[in-house]
Amino acid sequence: MKLLTILFIISNLLFSEGLSLSSNSLGKYLNKEQVYNGYSCGGENISPDLHWSTTLNGVKSFAVTIHDIDAPRKNGWWHWVVYDIPSNVQSLKKGASSLKLLPAGAKEGRNDYGFIGYGGACPPKNDKPHRYITTLYALNVSKLNVDKNATAVDIYREIQKHTIAKSSIVSKYWR
Repeated sequence: MKLLTILFIISNLLFSEGLSLSSNSLGKYLNKEQVYNGYSCGGENISPDLHWSTTLNGVKSFAVTIHDIDAPRKNGWWHWVVYDIPSNVQSLKKGASSLKLLPAGAKEGRNDYGFIGYGGACPPKNDKPHRYITTLYALNVSKLNVDKNATAVDIYREIQKHTIAKSSIVSKYWR
């Protein structure tokens, strides 16, 4: 697992040149706002604000994912997928998912809770700290070719095919 973490960090450094991601909501640890409100988690289930800038050429759209790589499942746990974010957009507002404040044209995918939109952190009780990786992708297409009922993994695979660069924020949470 340590090798996988090192490879992730190296690949993020290589792919993040010319693209930077920041957030006022996210830090080293998630707070109650980003925690799921269900399954005894008792959070507020508010999607984080995200801000980015790029100096890259050829960016036609952006996508965002939030992924728990420590979830006890083969593919981890996908908390949020937003795609087809127009290339002139440089932020997502806090609560954009639940408040329907996504930029015009942007779409949300189905998370691993089974609904479309943001689903906050909710790791098993007494488990080790989980790492939640929020990643911004700069893409070379304006629209992804995905079905409206596609899973987060399906959308992620399509994102991977068109990624020019990416930048991530890693936050931890446990209960």
